[in-house]
Amino acid sequence: MTNRRTVLKTLAAGSVAIPASKIFAGEMNEPSNNKSSKLKGNINHSVSQWTFSYLSLDDLCLAVKKLGFNAIDLVGPKDWPTLQKHGIYSSMCYTAGKNDLYNGLNDPANHEQLIKEYLETIPLMAKAGYKNLICFSGARRGMDDETGMKNCRAALEKILPTAEKNNVIMVMELLNSKIDHKDYMCDHVEWGAELCKHVGSENFKLLFDIYHMQIQEGDIIRNIKDYHQYIAHYHTGGIPGRHEINNTQELYYPAVMKAIVATGYKGYVAQEFIPTYPNKLDSLKEAIEICDV
Repeated sequence: MTNRRTVLKTLAAGSVAIPASKIFAGEMNEPSNNKSSKLKGNINHSVSQWTFSYLSLDDLCLAVKKLGFNAIDLVGPKDWPTLQKHGIYSSMCYTAGKNDLYNGLNDPANHEQLIKEYLETIPLMAKAGYKNLICFSGARRGMDDETGMKNCRAALEKILPTAEKNNVIMVMELLNSKIDHKDYMCDHVEWGAELCKHVGSENFKLLFDIYHMQIQEGDIIRNIKDYHQYIAHYHTGGIPGRHEINNTQELYYPAVMKAIVATGYKGYVAQEFIPTYPNKLDSLKEAIEICDV
C-alpha cells in the first residue's frame, strides 16, 4: 500500500504529478457535484498533499478551494509559493531536508543535521506566516523510552528558543508501531504528553493521528479529552486500511469531531486517507462533510 514515506520521497525528488488528461477515467480534477455546501466553521479543514499526489499541487489547490476550505498539510518550502499563489495555507510544514520518521530526535546521532534543518526552516515559516512544523521521535532500535525521551528533550531544547521567537510550534506525530511503523517510539499519547511536560514549552505539542491512535490504543475520544492541551493538530483516516472515513470503517467520525470541538480546539483537522472512489475528490468532499460538525 502506498504510504506517506514513499510519496513524500517522490515529491521531494521534484517529480511532476501526472496531468489530468493522462489520468485514467474517473480520476478527475473536480468532484462529481462541485457545488460545495457552506462549511459551519467549527472545524478548520485541511488535506495532506501526499494522499492526492496524482494531482499537481496547483490542481489540488484549485480542488480545495472549490470544496470550500483553504489549507493543505505536509508541504515543504519549495512548494510554498504555489500555495501562496492560490491563497492556500500550509497547515503543517516539512523542512527542506530529509525529515525521516525512523531517524528522529531520539537518536543523538541525528541531532546535528535535524537541528540545522529545523533552525533553517523556522524563520522561513515565520516569514511566510506558517505555524506548525512536523517532527518525529524516530525508531527505538533497542532504546528504552526514558532514554529516548531524554534525547528528544535535549534536541528540542536547542530548537525551541528559535521556535518560540518565531511563533512556530514543533509538532511530534503520534504513529502506530503495530502495523504501519514498526518500532516507532512516539506511539502512545501518554508518552508524547509526558515529553511535552518534560519540555515545558507551549511551542512543542503533538500531532494526534486518529487512524494511528485507534490502531495503537483506541479510546480515541477519552484520549482527546484527557490530553487535548498537548495536541496541536489532527489527522484522519479510515480504520482498517487508511481509506475513506465513511460508514465502512470502525470509527464514527462525527462524534470524534464533536469531542475535538468541545475541547475548544482552534487548529486544523487534516484528511489523510488514501481515496478509493473512482472520482477521488468525491472521497475528499464526503470526508469534509462528515467532519464538518
